[in-house]
Amino acid sequence: MKKLSLLLLLTAFLQPSLAQNSFLPKFIRKMYFDKDTTRKSSFVILPVLSTAPETGVELGGAGLLSFYTDTAHRETRVSNLFAYATVTTKGQSRFSLSTSYWTPQNKYHFIAAVSYINFPVDFYGTGNNTLKSNADRLGVKRFKLALSGKKNVGNKFYIGLAAGGFDYRFNDADKAGIFETDASLQGRHGGTTLYAGPTVVFDSRNNNTYTTKGAVITSYLDLMKGIGSNSDYSGGLLNVEYAQFFSLSKHFVLGFDIQEQSLTGSQSPFYLMPALGSDEMMRGYYNGRFRDRNLLAGQAELRYRISNRIGMVGFIGTGQVWNNDFSFSEFKPNYGGGLRYFFDTEKGLSIRVDYGIGEKRANEPRLSGLYIALGEAF
Repeated sequence: MKKLSLLLLLTAFLQPSLAQNSFLPKFIRKMYFDKDTTRKSSFVILPVLSTAPETGVELGGAGLLSFYTDTAHRETRVSNLFAYATVTTKGQSRFSLSTSYWTPQNKYHFIAAVSYINFPVDFYGTGNNTLKSNADRLGVKRFKLALSGKKNVGNKFYIGLAAGGFDYRFNDADKAGIFETDASLQGRHGGTTLYAGPTVVFDSRNNNTYTTKGAVITSYLDLMKGIGSNSDYSGGLLNVEYAQFFSLSKHFVLGFDIQEQSLTGSQSPFYLMPALGSDEMMRGYYNGRFRDRNLLAGQAELRYRISNRIGMVGFIGTGQVWNNDFSFSEFKPNYGGGLRYFFDTEKGLSIRVDYGIGEKRANEPRLSGLYIALGEAF
């Protein structure tokens, strides 16, 4: 599936000339071209248009409202409210609403998100070496609610709790596909799960939207329990992620990001397994192509700020998933590059376009992916 944002292409490549012309609506000029050096709130929308045989035409958009809860103290970080919604001509839909809220002087940080998808996905099985020929298209309905709150306890440490729940439902028209025939697959019927657990964060970044120096270490343990038809499930997900940024010069920033995830407990529902590939880590890999109980991935990204409005990046990384046996020889490569258009230069907010490239597996085309998103990858 390829996504196209005409507005993004216009702003990224024609913005110097467009900004000088009054034929554009005022609200478009304000969202994408105004040089606002104040700490006022800002709003941007990004249209989404895509086509694929399994969905027909998908149409929708994303919107981001960014603001400060305290304008008197410049150390207070940017808060935001993000919404995304699309529908297709074949009856599928996706919706999400989330917020990241920093109280004055960053004493507390709250995150809340609710999302729903009714969308087809490709399932390839589990493990680090799944085959493209095993792709099995599933219909997925998923509802998810996530809440977390953390308190600054000093020395740049935050401690808090996270809680939420999700419900997964699957259907597969191909009864001869791997989803139905793999006897080892767990969680085939989905179900409802609740979770709660502690979270600890160390955050010394100088900016939470466009970081040029500092580090952030995020760790949490979600303890999960199934309810209803899924009441026999209990387990957990452990996540540890470390990102570090170095300002090499006025225009260059080097960032590193390493993440480890592990599914705990005696059961392994496939939809809870860590999966390689997203618009943030292991760009170029279809999310869910490789999934298992454990994941380890890392990346380095060199960012070049050409001007206040335009930037470009190059990135390289590696990662793998595994069940019981970890092997250095199983790491998969990824690399690529992208462009940035900073629609809010004061807050460091950008629209990004990335193209990621992955491994070339035998008898398969090289894995790759195009990503259009709001904000940096990490």
